Amino acid sequence: MREAIDVFGEWAEVGKDEGMERGHAAAVEEMLEFIFQRAKDLENPFTITDLGCGNGWVVRKLTAHSLCHHANGIDGAEAMINKAKQIDPSGDYQHAILPDYFPENQVDFVHSMEFIYYLEDPISVLKEIREHWLKPNGWAVFGIDFYQEHHQSHDWPEKVGVHMTMMSASEWLNGWKEAGFTNIQSWHANPSPGFPGTLVITGQAS
Repeated sequence: MREAIDVFGEWAEVGKDEGMERGHAAAVEEMLEFIFQRAKDLENPFTITDLGCGNGWVVRKLTAHSLCHHANGIDGAEAMINKAKQIDPSGDYQHAILPDYFPENQVDFVHSMEFIYYLEDPISVLKEIREHWLKPNGWAVFGIDFYQEHHQSHDWPEKVGVHMTMMSASEWLNGWKEAGFTNIQSWHANPSPGFPGTLVITGQAS
């Protein structure tokens, strides 16, 4: 098995990141709509981190929102961060590898699409995000395409050649509870024939 960050670094160099953006756009739009609705409840403009930001396309969407005070992106693939900075020189993008990285400042939201299951112990990282990344009452909003009920995803680790942690939707939800999140919600975004949809899970830090 190879490291996921090496594979994604190669994808950035050959332009596969653009296909990732197109493939995930519809589900991400649903996730961002959830975030923007929660942001209206805040008294001040919101701050947000996009975890596994790739070429920065979600960060650029967030930055364009009228209520966004600051958005930053983090990715373990240095080539992805380099590409994000080339596209958006004024943006805030940082190369960092989890679980070793801890942010300097807590944020109102952490968004992540197709990242968490690449970790060996995703639930412990979710706990770290709740404790160290999010402000009190902040929200994490994560999208997952690799899960038990999505049968066509089961051979992805073999095809891509990287570790992926397989869990069912209920196991993911229980993991969020174990990590200490409250007000946990989930839905399947952008389903289509043969695809039950992106498993979106959101939870609030206490």
